[in-house]
Amino acid sequence: MYPTLPSLGPPSRTAASLSLSVSLSIVQNLYFQHFPPPARISNLPQFSLLPFPSRPLSMLLSSAQLPFLPLRTPTPPFHSPKRCRLAAVCKNQVKHASSLELDRSLPGSGDSHAEKKAKGTRIKAGELSGRYDDGFGTKSMKDYFDMAKEIIKPDGGPPRWFCPVECGPSIKDAPLLFFLPGIDGTGMGLVLHQKSLGKIFEVWCLHIPVNDRTPFEGLVEFVERSVNSEHAMSTNTPIYIVGDSLGGCLALAVAARNPAVGIVLILVNPATSFARSRLQPLLPVLEALPSNLHITITYLLSLVMGDPVKMAMAGVSKELPLPQTLDELSKCLTSLLPILSDLADIIPRDTLLWKLKLLKSAAAYANSCLHAVEAEVLLLASGKDNLLPSGEEADRLWTSLKNCRVRYFKDNGHTLLLEDGINLLTIIKGACIYHHSGQHDYVTDYLPPTHSEYKKHIEQDYRWFLLATSPVMFSTLQDGRIVKGLAGIPDKGPVLFVGYHMLMALDVIPLFKAFWKEKNIIFHAMAHPLFFSEKFETSRREFCLLDFWNIFGALPITPSNMYRLFSRGSFVLLYPGGICEALHRKHEEYKLFWPDQPEFVRMAARFGVTIVPFGVVGEDDVTKLVLDYNDQKNIPFIREWIEANSKEFTLRSDASGEVSEQKLYIPGVLPILPGRFYYLFGKPFETQGMDILKDRSKANAMYLQIQSEIENMLSYLKRKREEDPYRSILKRALHQAFWDSSAEVPTFEP
Repeated sequence: MYPTLPSLGPPSRTAASLSLSVSLSIVQNLYFQHFPPPARISNLPQFSLLPFPSRPLSMLLSSAQLPFLPLRTPTPPFHSPKRCRLAAVCKNQVKHASSLELDRSLPGSGDSHAEKKAKGTRIKAGELSGRYDDGFGTKSMKDYFDMAKEIIKPDGGPPRWFCPVECGPSIKDAPLLFFLPGIDGTGMGLVLHQKSLGKIFEVWCLHIPVNDRTPFEGLVEFVERSVNSEHAMSTNTPIYIVGDSLGGCLALAVAARNPAVGIVLILVNPATSFARSRLQPLLPVLEALPSNLHITITYLLSLVMGDPVKMAMAGVSKELPLPQTLDELSKCLTSLLPILSDLADIIPRDTLLWKLKLLKSAAAYANSCLHAVEAEVLLLASGKDNLLPSGEEADRLWTSLKNCRVRYFKDNGHTLLLEDGINLLTIIKGACIYHHSGQHDYVTDYLPPTHSEYKKHIEQDYRWFLLATSPVMFSTLQDGRIVKGLAGIPDKGPVLFVGYHMLMALDVIPLFKAFWKEKNIIFHAMAHPLFFSEKFETSRREFCLLDFWNIFGALPITPSNMYRLFSRGSFVLLYPGGICEALHRKHEEYKLFWPDQPEFVRMAARFGVTIVPFGVVGEDDVTKLVLDYNDQKNIPFIREWIEANSKEFTLRSDASGEVSEQKLYIPGVLPILPGRFYYLFGKPFETQGMDILKDRSKANAMYLQIQSEIENMLSYLKRKREEDPYRSILKRALHQAFWDSSAEVPTFEP
């Protein structure tokens, strides 16, 4: 037996990616001068030195060694004030969690150049640019099998952590995310999400070797040591644990045993329902099955673990025309189905038998300690899980766990994280569980939408709505001239957009796209607290419009939130009329419901905010309000529901007049042949240098002037739209058919 290098745990959190000038070949030569390698490892894979995201070395994570070295039980790490790590990276692009420690605690040496450079290049979460490339959609199911087959080759030794190279450098003060795999044990279940998650987390994946037989209690203790060590380093930073299937049971057990640690659980089809699963009959069959027929079981198992079409679609571009999309899908399916048999190599017969027994003990252990779980839990459940009754289990866990919310995916299978259309980063942001401290902060923890989220939720999900309404934007220059486009909008914040709110907030989506496309601006919409209430959480809640608002920057309308946004130089969208305008009644379209007091002018003046008023018309061209509050209040059970919700989420209770009568109801509308949306942004009001804070009369005067400007803009747009030759959807459709669907449709001259 040849001795191994000691296990040293993960790298230092305080240092960022280190690029060492030491050659790996020198280390190999020095090592093998004392311990010549046996003949069986003469054909070594190619390795290279790569920058490595660093974490504290004072904790004992694993016994992961250089891939070509024999493995043994981990030994305690060395202790030195400053250290750097040598990371060996195999061609499978997986960095092992510990390999070699070099002492750099030389007198007066200070931080290395690499450490200082890394510290200087990291940015905070709020400083991420809008539509940054998160890399989602660049990997497919084939990449999972390729990497899984590579990582099991240098097999041996107990479980260990590794950090995927694809994750890259994370933002400053990024929380740690542990990924606990399912029965495959490879740790490659995040292959589609590594790059996107690696931007905001430091990702560590658990790898359980094929021949490892660590019992469930041993796995719990292994993960628990890592969690406790990390918590001791930074007690105020949450630790995220993503548990997939078997990993979900493991995550629940660790959280139950450590209630004082700030843990956030993300459970993906957890195997706590194993007792009611279809895997149970496999145990006696697998034990009696000849070894040469094992591939049959694994092949059938691979077919029921997930939807092959959704797995194949993960590798197909969403921007292709329909014929090319079908052709690419056919090619991906053709190439995917043969490699499903590779599951027999990843999970051999004896390993599969062991993992099924492990699942049984894991489910029993996790279910026995659900009552002790204090952690925040996000449960992702699939509606077409053919291995586990995940939908029914979501109902049970939602009521059993103290702080649980669910996102239900009715059309997906068991391997949720490997299927098309599932972006874990988007789900985390939509559920508002990403935070750097004890709880989510809408301002400091905000993560701007990524390029893939913009493409998916704006250009794809709302494509037909935007085509049907064909929004037109106008703005006013400093000289008072109205021009088409957003040239009159300031490029630098803080800026406050104040305007009229269409029925059911139909005006917001076109604003998102226009500001991103033309100005590369992300604004924060101040929304009613109702949209952020846990009242809408259920055991079968799907990804919906409420999650969409969270992703695209909406936050509850409170003075403190506006104060902090202005202090950070943000762009803010405010509707003073609020619910009264968005849920107005019949014949009240284009009527402003503003309070008597200048609620926003004085706060804007405190920070020198530029106020831009705007008006928008077109709701009467798209919908017809047929059932308003006056109609619904005559129905007893609906009236009781409206009154209960209106009292629970009351704003401006101290106000008088119409604005104080904010009734929360769901309007009954009928779609009509769509006309067109028209937006006009007025001349900006500068508050910098104005004596508004000391003189209330000036604040009231500016407030009334802004209100009057918006009313004038609404009248202007209603008059000018009659001159638009393409107001009718039929004429716009003919124009786009002749030119192109993405071509800009002409409108009236301002």
